[in-house]
Amino acid sequence: MDRVRREDAQNNVHGEISTGSVRTDFENGKAAMTVGAFDRTLTGLTRAMAVAMMLFVSACAGTPAEEQEAQQPGAVEDPFEDVNRVIFDINLFLDDFLIRPVADGYRYVLAPGARDVVRDFIRNLTTPVQLVNNILQGDWDQALVTTQRFFINTASTGGLVDVAALEGYPFRNEDFGQTMGVGGVVEGPYLVLPIIGPSNTRDTVGMVVDILIDPITWATSSITAGYIGASGGLDARARNVEALDELREDSVDYYARLRSLYTQKRRSEIVNGEADQGSFPTPGLDSQ
Repeated sequence: MDRVRREDAQNNVHGEISTGSVRTDFENGKAAMTVGAFDRTLTGLTRAMAVAMMLFVSACAGTPAEEQEAQQPGAVEDPFEDVNRVIFDINLFLDDFLIRPVADGYRYVLAPGARDVVRDFIRNLTTPVQLVNNILQGDWDQALVTTQRFFINTASTGGLVDVAALEGYPFRNEDFGQTMGVGGVVEGPYLVLPIIGPSNTRDTVGMVVDILIDPITWATSSITAGYIGASGGLDARARNVEALDELREDSVDYYARLRSLYTQKRRSEIVNGEADQGSFPTPGLDSQ
């Protein structure tokens, strides 16, 4: 009987060992499967993030610089043309029934000299933005001119009259869109923004950056900053009434004509007008 008991005990031990081995093997297998699933999930997420990043960079970069340089002069990348034309038509409607009448009233109420005061005062307020972009572009000569203009105009007339221009320090507009262009960032797809009008991805980003680095944005209320911006836009529209009327009348495709002229004008501004002007048949549109 003792022998039988010993054999039963041994069988129970072997059974427990076998069961433990199976359980251990199962748990090890389950752990291996879990680790494998985690690895596959992590790999999938990594690949997805990589693809997403590649798509994001491609979308931001637009056409590579080498391909853009190979494009014919005046060629514009416009993959969103259908949407752009819809926004363009809405902008034309708003211009015909709201913006243009207000611009006409502005011209009627204020004499040319008074309108120059509005323009010069707004230009003087934008000096910090101009100076930052001069420095970022490494254009130290223009940075000095911008600084001189600010002190001369502010000290003489509080910025109401561009005395500096009369003394040989002319105004030259600089913005972050131009700064990115100088740095080699391609212009990207052409865009038509509501109310604002022609732009591209680079200039749209640049416009946002200019707003963020403008002290007026932080030192005044949003209403005041918006009023200053709207005043500048209204003054620019009033200065181009005849030019835009003629352009619209003479254009077979007004949208395509403005798209081409805007792109050529911006490309010329990036190189400070040093490109071949023969390839830039822009009319006398004054944005300032």
